[in-house]
Amino acid sequence: MDFELWWLLPIPALFFALGWIAARIDISHLLRESRALPLSYFRGLNFLLNEQPDKAIESFIEVVKVDPQTIDLHFALGNLFRRQGEIDRAIRMHQNLLDRPDLPAEKRQVAVFELAQDFHRAGLLDRAEDLFGRLDGSPFELQSLGFLLQIFEQEKDWQKAIKVTKRMEALAKRPYFKEIAHYYCELAQNAMLRSQLDDAHRHLEQALAEYKLCTRATILLGDAAAQQGDYAAAITGWQRIESQNPAFLGLVADRLADAYRKTGDVAQGIRVLRSFEDQYPSLDLLNALFNLVLAQEGAEPAAQLIKDELVRNPTLLGLDKLLEAQLLAAPAERRHDLELVKGLVGQHIKRLGMYRCEQCGFRAKQYYWRCPGCGKWETYTPRRTETPDGYV
Repeated sequence: MDFELWWLLPIPALFFALGWIAARIDISHLLRESRALPLSYFRGLNFLLNEQPDKAIESFIEVVKVDPQTIDLHFALGNLFRRQGEIDRAIRMHQNLLDRPDLPAEKRQVAVFELAQDFHRAGLLDRAEDLFGRLDGSPFELQSLGFLLQIFEQEKDWQKAIKVTKRMEALAKRPYFKEIAHYYCELAQNAMLRSQLDDAHRHLEQALAEYKLCTRATILLGDAAAQQGDYAAAITGWQRIESQNPAFLGLVADRLADAYRKTGDVAQGIRVLRSFEDQYPSLDLLNALFNLVLAQEGAEPAAQLIKDELVRNPTLLGLDKLLEAQLLAAPAERRHDLELVKGLVGQHIKRLGMYRCEQCGFRAKQYYWRCPGCGKWETYTPRRTETPDGYV
């Protein structure tokens, strides 16, 4: 037994020697390959590392002229063209690769994906859509679906967007229920514009089936009821937002106020809006409540409402409303001074009362369900902020 153990001792040394020999062979092979590469290749890499893409392109073009078989370098060069905005050259580069009969199958898929991106960047959406559609079942399928979704959103083809998003859900193993719900809401809005209210209701029910907390669908259901003149149903629908996400009540504040006016029950509207403002204060709820109180009860109660709110939550927009109420009740000799102060406050609040995207920080005067800056859905905070431009 002692002899056998002694016999096993050289085995680790043997494996070490074999590994050393293999490493030397790999290094020798690498050195031979590097010597075979043109100097322009290394110059191009150096330019890329130094963030000089224009010079890198020139160097890589020299390499391609010397060795046209460098397929991967063709891809790299095409990507550089696209990044630099030279889309025509990128398209030619990738199209030439696709035209090669000896191009391996896996490289052909890469070429299709790159050319599709070129067409997408060039705005040739029909060609891009066709090429991205050819990549089903390929390693680029999920990425291609992402580009197709961008195309369908740009073209407002919401049915195709829903179909693609559901395929992405299956492939990526992650939910996209919020996006799908908004696509159904877009379909519902289009149906409402054509007065096809049955179709609108169907799409909105589909939206809520995907995402039961979709406040947009609930708002649109109320809008559809109001469009049919059923303001009581519209009010009931909009009030349902409180159980979904009360932060969104401000978006329907003016709708609620208008509906209560049309039903002739302004006093009830004041009670409802006052309750919402007490629990979920927002600039939009306060503005709608102020206008109802001003019309129903007069300038003094409206001014008192704003004073009470300013004690709890001082804002320039609230001060502007207070000045508006005081102007209505002020004697003629005081109006000039009040108008002067209101004008000064008005100049400052022009940049205030903005909605802000939580994803990219894009600010806007109106609420967007899809951010114009980053294209993400439902990333705007539903409450307006008085933070000036340039501040978070």
